[in-house]
This record gives sequence, structure tokens and C-alpha cells, in this order.
Amino acid sequence: MELQITWFFLWGLLWAVFFITDGFDFGIGTLMPFLAKNDTEKRLMLNAMGPFWDGNEVWLIAAGGVTFAAFPILYATMFSSLYSALMLILFALILRGVALEFRGKVESPAWRQVWDFCIFFGSVAPAVLFGVAFANFFRGLPIDANGVYHGDLFSLLNGYGLLGGVLFLFLFLEHGALWLAIKTEGALHERAVRTAHGLWWILVAVALLFLTATKFETRLYDNYYANPVLFLLVLVNLAAFIQVKWFLIRKAFFTAWFSSALAIACCTFFGIIGLFPNMLPSSVDSAAHITAFNASSSPLTLKIMLTVVVIFVPIVLAYQVWAYHLFKGKVTQEDLASEESY
Repeated sequence: MELQITWFFLWGLLWAVFFITDGFDFGIGTLMPFLAKNDTEKRLMLNAMGPFWDGNEVWLIAAGGVTFAAFPILYATMFSSLYSALMLILFALILRGVALEFRGKVESPAWRQVWDFCIFFGSVAPAVLFGVAFANFFRGLPIDANGVYHGDLFSLLNGYGLLGGVLFLFLFLEHGALWLAIKTEGALHERAVRTAHGLWWILVAVALLFLTATKFETRLYDNYYANPVLFLLVLVNLAAFIQVKWFLIRKAFFTAWFSSALAIACCTFFGIIGLFPNMLPSSVDSAAHITAFNASSSPLTLKIMLTVVVIFVPIVLAYQVWAYHLFKGKVTQEDLASEESY
């Protein structure tokens, strides 16, 4: 039982790390049509995430791999039930990666406009759909005792699911604006800062609305009522949101970005802790709930995987910390002359 609990929270942690790292990429790609005034500023925005975006997506592969290896029943049910949404996310991510590489291959405004739209779509679609998917996880899906999903893509687009999509989108927009505030200078930097200030108010309003809707649409609060100490997570989340604004006002943009990362992690774990031990609750039959205990692999598999994680995850983290340190400076117009730039 301890192994299943450990892997349940490792599963949640990997998703949180993915949302933190790739979240600012989604935010930048979504903001690009609105913040950039010319092609130079678009390239500055792309190069602000250029050295990191593909490495950030490693955490998505890790989260998916852990779902497959540690909780195969969850993986099978999730990918069959949410097949259309997950394939749309996959195609959007592929399209974004292709667009980033192809955009600068031809000196043509029309060519770049096509790929700019692909970057925008490949950023906003996953941001919203991940939120829709996780909100439906929290709410429960119409799954019977045989793991058969009685719904379709449009069933996921209910009011609570769409609200989750909006929450994720604004979390990532704020995260991306803060990253641009760190990595850019001049007029683009000033616009990024103003955008981060403005988005903060919308984000807080959406987050409060989502918390309220969660009370009526889900049973996430049951674990919190049973263990009131867990409400400390909600307080930490609230403090993280306030810190984002506080450090923005003080122009401590890097600290504000870390506060935003903490807020994303807390939002993720708010749902994960509320779900426990469920991983994919059924909205039609409580006996059909997929939990950390009835969906897990064998204890031997979980032990072997835990050993692998203890060895290799610190190596991956060390590599990413080194990469972020290596490219910690601001992106300037001089950097755009490099052959490696976007």
C-alpha cells in the first residue's frame, strides 16, 4: 500500500513539474500575437523559450510513462476515454515543434504568418485541453465497471471542464508573461510586465471561481474536511498568488516567476490530494472508481521503478538546472544573428 501511495504522489508531482516548465512555453506562444509588434519581437519571444521548450516536454513523457508503467489500468482507461482530447493535444504539440523549426526557413511574411498561427494554436490548445481533462478527472467521468467510457469529446466540454481549461490557460499566460519579463528588455519587457500585472487580476478571479465551482461539482473537498490540516495547501496557494503580485510590484521578476511556479504546483496538488485515493472517479458508478490501489502494477514493478526514479530523476533535474543556468541571460537582438536562433 505504501508503494501505491508513493507512486500516486510521484504521478502528481511529475504532472506539476510539467505544468511548471512547459507552462511558460504555452503562455509565451499564446501571448506572441498580442505582445509582439514586429518580427524581431516575435523572434525575441521565441528565443526566450528556445533553449528550454523541448527539454520541458520531457516531463510530459515522464508523466505519461509513469501512468503506463505504474498505473496501467488508469492508462488504458484514460487513453481510451479521452482519446480524442489527448490526440488533439499530441497533434498540437507536434505542430508547435514543427512550427518553431520551420518558421525561419523561408524569408516570406506569408510563410511566417502560417507558422505563427501554428505556434499560437499549438500553445493555446494544449493549455486549455489539459485544464479541461484534469477538471473532468476531478469531476468524474461516465465510466462503467468495465472501464467503458459513455461519452464523447463534447461531453468533456461541460461548464466545469471549460472553467478548468480557462484556469490553466491563465495560469500559463501569467507564467509566460513573467518569463518574458525576466528574459527580455526594452519595450517588449515593459509590455510583458504590464501584461503580467493585468493577467494577475483575471487569474485570481478565475481561480476563486474554480474553487467555488469545485465545491458543487466535485467531492475534492471531502479529504480536506476529513483532514483540516490539508487546508494549509490552500493557504500556501493563496500566499503564492499574492507573492506573484508583490514581487511584480517590487520588480523582482525571477522571484515572481518562482511564486507562479509554486502556485501552479499547489493548484495541481489541490486536485491530486482531493482525489486520493481515486485517480479517475466514475460519475455513474462508485464501484467503478479507478484508484491508486486497484490500478497499480505489481509491487515488484513499483519497487524497480522507484529505484530507477531515485537514480535518474536527479540526473535529469541537474541537467535542466545546468541548462537554465547556461541560458540565464536576457535575449537581445544580437542573439538573433546566431545560426542557432529561431
